[in-house]
Amino acid sequence: MISNNKKDFLFDLINSLSPSEKRNFKLFAKRLASNEGAKFIRLFDVLDKMEVYNERQLLEKTPVSKKQLSNMKAHLYKQVLTSLRLLYADRNIELQLNEQIDFGRILYNKGLYMQSLKTLDKAKQVASMYGLNTIMLRVVEMEKVIESQHITRSIENRADILSHEAAHLADKVDLKNRFSSLSLQLYGIYLKTGYIKDKEGREMLEKFYKENMPVYDFQSLGFYEKMYLFQAQVWYYHIIQDFPVCYRAAQHWVDLFEAAPQMIKVATGSYLKAYHYLLDTLFYMGYYERFAQVLGEFRNGLQQEDFLFDGNSKILSFLYLYSNLINFYFLKGDFTKGVEEIVPDLLRDISPIKRKLDVHHLMVLHYKIACLYFGSGDNERAILYLDQVIQNSQIGLREDLQCFAHILKLIASYEAGIDEKLDGQIRNVYRFLIKMDDLHQVQKEMMHFIRNLSRIYDHELKGAFIQLRNKLIAYENHPFEKRAFLYLDIISWLESKIENRPVQDIIQQKFSEKVKREKSRMVDNGL
Repeated sequence: MISNNKKDFLFDLINSLSPSEKRNFKLFAKRLASNEGAKFIRLFDVLDKMEVYNERQLLEKTPVSKKQLSNMKAHLYKQVLTSLRLLYADRNIELQLNEQIDFGRILYNKGLYMQSLKTLDKAKQVASMYGLNTIMLRVVEMEKVIESQHITRSIENRADILSHEAAHLADKVDLKNRFSSLSLQLYGIYLKTGYIKDKEGREMLEKFYKENMPVYDFQSLGFYEKMYLFQAQVWYYHIIQDFPVCYRAAQHWVDLFEAAPQMIKVATGSYLKAYHYLLDTLFYMGYYERFAQVLGEFRNGLQQEDFLFDGNSKILSFLYLYSNLINFYFLKGDFTKGVEEIVPDLLRDISPIKRKLDVHHLMVLHYKIACLYFGSGDNERAILYLDQVIQNSQIGLREDLQCFAHILKLIASYEAGIDEKLDGQIRNVYRFLIKMDDLHQVQKEMMHFIRNLSRIYDHELKGAFIQLRNKLIAYENHPFEKRAFLYLDIISWLESKIENRPVQDIIQQKFSEKVKREKSRMVDNGL
């Protein structure tokens, strides 16, 4: 009996442990002589050797009955987490602070009130250094409990000071929560629909953003309030495709960490995201030189000895690094090099963490890999990865990406000569686009063109490609239709058909001409 991930939290936890974490657990579990040969340790050993969870095999190899198994697994789960907490307590500020608060509670329960207050005050000072207002509020509430018993008489007006401090911290925590909630809601909108599709959608999003953006004084904001504010701004301007303003917000987000480098180790995930969205915005703006510079900074930061990698930061750094390395090859049009230099490393590095990746990020990676293969001329491989995007039919997840995956698959099928089922495929894509309410003008023009391809004579093809290109060029700067070109460089593909050249040659030529123009502009401006 093989169960799914939802039922096998213990198996997934043990499977995620590194060799050093497993050794640490064994030392922790055997610290008491009575635990030597304990059932939960034998259960750990059997689970550790399993490649997939199999309950029948587990019961055969461990001295645990079916009735005992549930409680024994729960006990082992708690023991593994406790060993990890002890292992990483000295590397994680929040774990250390929670431990100090626990110590303060223990001292208070022992009646050692002054020692408790001293321990709590140290925790509060460290929390203040890292802007951890939620933890500071917990400390103040504990201090209020002690002082309310009139046992310490520590300083005059202590009650008033603590009351004001609690109120101030509560306001800051509330503001941070409102910024973070807005950011999360905007991310949820992006996951469902992608970029704004029409005027009505933009007006609704703008109304939602304005109504949920709290009133604030920027100068009085702490680190976390600013961080979530910039994060919300990045998402909003990203969704409406206002990339210049999005770039400024992303740069402010990165600058926040540059100004307070100590925060990298307590907000590592946000630090990685800040760089990712700065790079993402530069990619969509086509700023190659700046993109290359920021990508270099990002890679150097990851290679610093003091950069702490936990499981979460390893996953995020993998996703963001490879996503932007692929974008780097997209900008230059070096699709073949990207396939040769990036894809093998990506497939190697994704193997041990693939089960931990969420569906959205896997879809994005598969689509990007498909685009690399399509640009390099390997259409059959492109279809293979596009199918992995298309087959993910979770409702409300990147509907826009699935729509363009369908369209790119049609083009790749045509290029690969797999056109015996093209008519049926076109009808299915039409139905899908209508269902997703994503049949806009660019998609309509593309679908109409592909549907009529079988009726166009060979000597008429070039003229048909020119006609379609001229129609689509008009939409490149359209506020809502231009999003199609963020997913697929349709214009370059059409030009490749018109000139009978590989699509990557066209993009490389455009890239080279753009670099020359940029250098010429800099010379003219005396830069």
